[in-house]
Amino acid sequence: MKQYRELPLGALRAFEAAARHLSFKNAAEELSVTPAALSFQIRNLEELLAHKLFDRGNRTIALTADGERLFPGVREGFEKLAGAVDQLDQGGDESILDISVGPAFATKWLTPRLIHFLERHPDIDPRISATLKQTDFDREQTDVAIRFGAGPYPGLRMITLLEDSVTPMCSPEMLTGPPAIIRPEDLHHHTLIHDDSLLPFPGAPDWASWFEAVGIEQPDLGRGLHFNHADHALDAAIEGNGVVLGRTVLAERDLRLGRLVAPFDVKLPLTQRFRLVYREGLDDRPKIAAFREWLLAEIGSADTMMTGPSEQ
Repeated sequence: MKQYRELPLGALRAFEAAARHLSFKNAAEELSVTPAALSFQIRNLEELLAHKLFDRGNRTIALTADGERLFPGVREGFEKLAGAVDQLDQGGDESILDISVGPAFATKWLTPRLIHFLERHPDIDPRISATLKQTDFDREQTDVAIRFGAGPYPGLRMITLLEDSVTPMCSPEMLTGPPAIIRPEDLHHHTLIHDDSLLPFPGAPDWASWFEAVGIEQPDLGRGLHFNHADHALDAAIEGNGVVLGRTVLAERDLRLGRLVAPFDVKLPLTQRFRLVYREGLDDRPKIAAFREWLLAEIGSADTMMTGPSEQ
């Protein structure tokens, strides 16, 4: 068998793309070659290795047992190579950390805590891009992103940070009314604030879900205030405009400082999670490692709805 240093890089790249897509056509499109050229490269690789890597059908391909064994190592090798090249593209600049994050999480959770990161890492300047647009790490100068969703994020390192849930919240003054908020039924007499930022997520709980969970008749949910940003809905509740079905992670600081209160124990969990994502192979890059470790420590010390960070 050939030594790995003698194997053609182009053939290995063709194999990795075809194994990932399980399609010569799609892999060829990704690599900007013809399917015939890609198939030739893979056959050449199979001859050099003296192992068949794909079972070829009329319109389908499948990895052989040898192909299954080879694929993870080749994929990991290209991911590490991409990470190394990315560091060259970034010029080795460890002083600027580009962070993409959702607007509500930036406003309610990250920004109030950034002073702690700056104190610990005065040599790193964070640049926050608050956006709901999914980050394209191949096209954008983004180092890390914090995203809320179900995942997975193919090709990216993903670390689960926080679980979220929803529960009614209001300003402290609203508890005493008039009318006072003592039982869930008392919400029928108050304006309900709707956080429509969760509408794109299938199965996300809403006011109807919460009233069903506590076993009481729901009021007219066609009325009330609607906001498409979670932080705006929370701010409306802080100002006394009504009761919001607020997200516990985003409201954690407002609850802790007494700007909001959660009068009931019933919380409905969200299946989506807040996750830190960045390119594979960059775990040890100093500015990314510094932000990751600070973020996990900050979450732990905040004693929020954290169930323990996990790596996926």
